[in-house]
Amino acid sequence: MTASLLVRGYEVVIGFETHAQLSTQSKIFSGASTRFGAEPNTQACAVDLALPGVLPVMNRGAVERAIQFGLAVGATVAPMSIFARKNYFYPDLPKGYQISQYEIPVVQGGHVDFLVDGVKHRVNLTRAHLEEDAGKSVHENLHGMTGIDLNRAGTPLLEIVTEPELRSSKQAVEYARALHTLVVWLGLCDGNMQEGSFRCDANVSVRRPGQPFGTRREIKNLNSFRFLQQAIDFEVNWQIDQIEDGFDIVQATVLFDPDTGETRMMRTKEDAHDYRYFPDPDLPPLVIAPEWVERVRAEMPELPAALAERLQAEHGLPAYDAAMMTTSRATADYFLAAVAVCGAPKPVANWVMGEISKRLNADGGDIADAPVGPALLGALIRRIQDGTISNNAARQVFDALWSGEATDVDAVIEAKGLKQMNDTGALEAILDEVLAANAKSVEDYRAGKEKAFGALVGQAMKATKGKANPAQVNELLKKKLAG
Repeated sequence: MTASLLVRGYEVVIGFETHAQLSTQSKIFSGASTRFGAEPNTQACAVDLALPGVLPVMNRGAVERAIQFGLAVGATVAPMSIFARKNYFYPDLPKGYQISQYEIPVVQGGHVDFLVDGVKHRVNLTRAHLEEDAGKSVHENLHGMTGIDLNRAGTPLLEIVTEPELRSSKQAVEYARALHTLVVWLGLCDGNMQEGSFRCDANVSVRRPGQPFGTRREIKNLNSFRFLQQAIDFEVNWQIDQIEDGFDIVQATVLFDPDTGETRMMRTKEDAHDYRYFPDPDLPPLVIAPEWVERVRAEMPELPAALAERLQAEHGLPAYDAAMMTTSRATADYFLAAVAVCGAPKPVANWVMGEISKRLNADGGDIADAPVGPALLGALIRRIQDGTISNNAARQVFDALWSGEATDVDAVIEAKGLKQMNDTGALEAILDEVLAANAKSVEDYRAGKEKAFGALVGQAMKATKGKANPAQVNELLKKKLAG
């Protein structure tokens, strides 16, 4: 552990539990819909309501998504796993227990790699297991009463658990981002944090370097990366304050309040034995044959880490650029499509990370719906590459395309008169006039004052109304000044 990761002399220890809602159309043990936003209790069938005599039936699609995840993280996909009943009593849990996995999960081990400030880190996974979601208690606008919405009851989840190997809030956020990218990339989960499709729980403790693990507190249901970092930072400092003031840390479940930026205790934390796990007698062991695993493997897309390596090897992209181009399937598809048009990977990456990213952030849009699609961007970069327009002119073209003013690169160039001056003879005549009109700058340059050269270039670009090719201007000016 490096000293730079210590907080006030304490080492931070973070383990993660992430609930990824699987992208099946029906629930994990029933045929009820998983569609978000329906009227309360309209998507809860007899199985979800735990009516007498009903039996759960395993959703094959949920199992296939778990297999995909296991393969993607290099884990062991268990040939046989067991479902268990996790017993606790809460109004939104109609059965009085949650069907989950305990002793033998479907995915065992594995790892997730991520970058922090350009440095590669790895966190090992303990497990990933299938389970059903509970319902939801609704407290708002009910005149002091609580309502129960069971639409989410039975929604399929993959709970992904790490080893306690993360050592800072920044590492935790980058791990969460990498995991989010992976499950969305594979199509296992839509990743919508606001709708609860990707929920992060952070187990946080602190200790003096070299000492045993401290008592952890679990921050529940963090639904944004920003809140995740804020919550961990507050919790770390709160725990250190408690210890420094002579108090013990009590194991607890806490919530983060975005309005105050503070965590607050919801309840003391249960241990596994409090849930009285036992195998669910209504569900047989989940058996996954090797042939099933291999079929799923054959149908999987190229993973983001593998694609990033290929972009570096085949397209010469720096590691950072390759990582940025693989933050989502949509970004990767956009990048590859634009490169196919113009054959210029680095300029495409620069535009995606620069102007396009800036516009999308301002508009709150997604790259898949960008007004300037990959074919248009590729055509624009091709005109920069072949010298038809300058970089400055390209931004004017881009503005017109993004605003919907036009849909053709060459038409905008023509209509706005942005084509660069490539006639050497005409340019030389203009440069001769510039040199004659700026004798002092010529004299200064020849006396060794380099700034004078920039002034002459500026005058030349002004004389050509910005249409001259800057590289050509520089080359011709240097020749004339050396003569």
